[in-house]
Amino acid sequence: MTSDKAQDRGQAKRQMKSASRLYAVQALFQMEVSGQTVEAVTREFETHRFGATYDEGEFAEGDVDHFRAVVGAAVNWQAKIDQLTDRALVAAWPIDRIDPVLRALFRAAGGELVDMVTPPKVAITEYVDVAKAFFPEGKESKFVNAVLDHMAREAKPEAF
Repeated sequence: MTSDKAQDRGQAKRQMKSASRLYAVQALFQMEVSGQTVEAVTREFETHRFGATYDEGEFAEGDVDHFRAVVGAAVNWQAKIDQLTDRALVAAWPIDRIDPVLRALFRAAGGELVDMVTPPKVAITEYVDVAKAFFPEGKESKFVNAVLDHMAREAKPEAF
């Protein structure tokens, strides 16, 4: 029984981190399109998204600390992350020409790859899943996988 409870807690913690990654991408997107500060956006997400309810249901509970770490790393390391992303993209499509949701996703994932202890393969899998949430038709998730794999191999070559 004890191992079942521990397994359930581990699964719940993973789901909370996954929700935090989705929220981080949304927050980074919102910062870009609205011009709001990181402080304003993170405060809004923590107040109105994490575990909040709305007419059709409720938002998933997220890991606030992980959310803050991802957004903070993405903002603090944005120049380096954007350079990694540019090198992973085809030369004709620099980061400023790609979809803003994908740009936010690459920045969030890049924050984890550059400044956090998340294993690269975990980060890639998690952000491919985030891509599928935004782009359910599927071709973007393959693109995200390829770009993140390139970024991860450059950022953390020792992991491969």
